[in-house]
Amino acid sequence: MAAFNSSSFLSGPASNKASPSSLSSKLPLSSKFGVAVSLPRRRQSAPGFVVVAMDAKPTVLVAEKLGEAGLKLLKDFANVDCSYNLSPEELCTKISLCDALIVRSGTKVTRDVFEASAGRLKVVGRAGVGIDNVDLSAATEHGCLVVNAPTANTVAAAEHGIALLTAMGRNIAQADASVKAGKWERNKYVGVSLVGKTLAVMGFGKVGSEVARRAKGLGMHVIAHDPYAPSDRARAIGVELVSFEEALATADFISLHMPLTPSTSKILNDETFARMKKGVRIVNVARGGVIDEEALVKALDAGTVAQAALDVFTVEPPPRDSKLVLHEKVTVTPHLGASTMEAQEGVAIEIAEAVVGALRGELASTAVNAPMVPAEVLMELKPFVELAEKLGRLAVQLVAGGSGVKDVKITYASARAPDDLDTRVLRAMITKGLIEPISSVFVNLVNADFTAKQRGLRLSEERILLDGSPESPLEFIQVQIANVESRFASSISEFGDIKVEGRVKDGIPHLTKVGAFEVDVSLEGSIILCRQVDQPGMIGQVGSILGEENVNVSFMSVGRTAPRKQAVMAIGVDEQPRKESLKRIGEIPAIEEFVFLKL
Repeated sequence: MAAFNSSSFLSGPASNKASPSSLSSKLPLSSKFGVAVSLPRRRQSAPGFVVVAMDAKPTVLVAEKLGEAGLKLLKDFANVDCSYNLSPEELCTKISLCDALIVRSGTKVTRDVFEASAGRLKVVGRAGVGIDNVDLSAATEHGCLVVNAPTANTVAAAEHGIALLTAMGRNIAQADASVKAGKWERNKYVGVSLVGKTLAVMGFGKVGSEVARRAKGLGMHVIAHDPYAPSDRARAIGVELVSFEEALATADFISLHMPLTPSTSKILNDETFARMKKGVRIVNVARGGVIDEEALVKALDAGTVAQAALDVFTVEPPPRDSKLVLHEKVTVTPHLGASTMEAQEGVAIEIAEAVVGALRGELASTAVNAPMVPAEVLMELKPFVELAEKLGRLAVQLVAGGSGVKDVKITYASARAPDDLDTRVLRAMITKGLIEPISSVFVNLVNADFTAKQRGLRLSEERILLDGSPESPLEFIQVQIANVESRFASSISEFGDIKVEGRVKDGIPHLTKVGAFEVDVSLEGSIILCRQVDQPGMIGQVGSILGEENVNVSFMSVGRTAPRKQAVMAIGVDEQPRKESLKRIGEIPAIEEFVFLKL
């Protein structure tokens, strides 16, 4: 009987390792197809972004205040129009005369802006990390490159995180307010020391690693959780990478540094607070939405969380009557993480260099989208691009939470000659599927290899040349992840790695192999994989449970090693079953393990 585990990806205990609730195991996944790349049919140079005639200076509209160093770089190359506080209508009027636009977070670059540009706008630069205020789909449709400035704020954000950490531990804000109110309450504001305490850094990217360095200098024991963090980088600064569960259970302080994605939204909630060490203290200089704010108030009131220090909130500015903001155990600042003079100048230089480089036709490593795919190539490759991304998403969901994804092998089977099959877009979309759900980076042809390298992800490619007609670009795509443990033991191949394989049938991506088991299920909606004893009535039992819950089954396929032996049943469902329904499936005696995978 397969017992039930209530993590986001639900699997029975026959998996190689119990699955913690971790960044890598919380990946609500989108099935949207969104690719914007310039893909040559035959071997040729990499696509470029030459967008303006070199005999005329381009015009750059700077719609929000930018540091002088950045403006100087722009003015050396282009005509610069600094027009701040534009209304949406004024922006749309100006944009048709501009080749590039630079904004911060206050200007909305909507579809109307791209349509009003009448094709002239070629680059949008976001002076900062987040690009929520830019309509990426519209930018891509209009052939406009979007770049951001993801690195210049790193030190400022890390310093602010440490400032909040120390201020919280010593009740600085509360004591300051008390003294200014005419009180002298020394006994009330006794703090805690940081020396010897365990700090869990959740998200070990640029900011997280800088926080870790500084915390080590304060004498703290630092652990970190991040499924993509290179272990050698962590070891180099004396940090131990641990599972999500271990980080929750052992930390005295937790510092949050993950992006806000569907997988990290409210990752700290009633359930995760209950699994923390009593009296934990929490710092958040990342994104407000990663904490369920109502749950945090309850945890503070119950004493589960002793204190919190917050620079970011789900809604900014938060309501004046916010229970969280007004809570006596909470220290708050108004999103000041990047607000230093040095960081503002650094952002200005970084975004100016990215915009100038793009206007010169250079490929930008900070690009968050890419040029349009030629229509004829898109029509041919679209289903295979969808297949590639979904195989990547499926494969990463099969990885046990404590395992880091480092080595990925991609195999393409095709009757086409290598010169007639450029696989860069397919590799990029597999990378997208592996990385994007837990990262703020938008992966595409431009930045896929850079992003993979940055996260220590090594991808190798192999081609199998088939006999037959080259009419179809590909026969199948196979993704293998090596040196990891699996949430679903049956996904392990004879070589010990996780293996999934897919094909396109009638224009629709299909999963056709999991481990050594042949299956055939459309990659639409979500998928339940069950390993079972091959016996009569299994399809009916599982189907009945789903039917009782009004969950529609779109596909069902069974692959087996031999009659009456082991089999894997793949079930496509249109809706996500309730946890109770999945638990009932796992309790069927003949089912040895199962896993629920979201697309």
